[in-house]
Amino acid sequence: MKKLVSVSLLIVLIVIACKTNRSNPQDIFINLDAKSGSNVAGTVVFSESSGKVNFKANISGLKPGIHAIHIHEKSDCSAADGSSAGGHWNPTFKNHGKWGSTAYHKGDIGNFVADAAGKGTITMSTDEWCIGCGDPARDVLGKSIVVHEGADDFVSQPSGNAGARMACSAIIK
Repeated sequence: MKKLVSVSLLIVLIVIACKTNRSNPQDIFINLDAKSGSNVAGTVVFSESSGKVNFKANISGLKPGIHAIHIHEKSDCSAADGSSAGGHWNPTFKNHGKWGSTAYHKGDIGNFVADAAGKGTITMSTDEWCIGCGDPARDVLGKSIVVHEGADDFVSQPSGNAGARMACSAIIK
């Protein structure tokens, strides 16, 4: 009888621990895949809470300096240069620009700085995206995340002249 109570208590504790440590089922964790002969690696997390999507990317293997990161229209990163991901995700058919300006693509995340060791981080939060909601103008699922060799100039059309695609990974569950 004591053994049965002990086993039952252990099962209850495991179930409670699993529920309290579980991340939001909408969260997406991505490992970046190097492209264009680079050694770029990193992780990207999309998480949704209270109608906002939080985005965080930690990237390494870059040349020190400014680099662009964008959401691209296809979840296909099979090409060695990442070109299979297509252009920037632009469901509202706006001109390319800086996030929050008069005109920008939903995929125009922006620039971040890689330090002397080639590491960089970028975060943002927006209610203009969702994860798995099915709204083609907001849903990031089925797209890809692309890290570029250079900075986005926020002017050149259609993609900001940010250079080669150094890493690419699909945004899928």
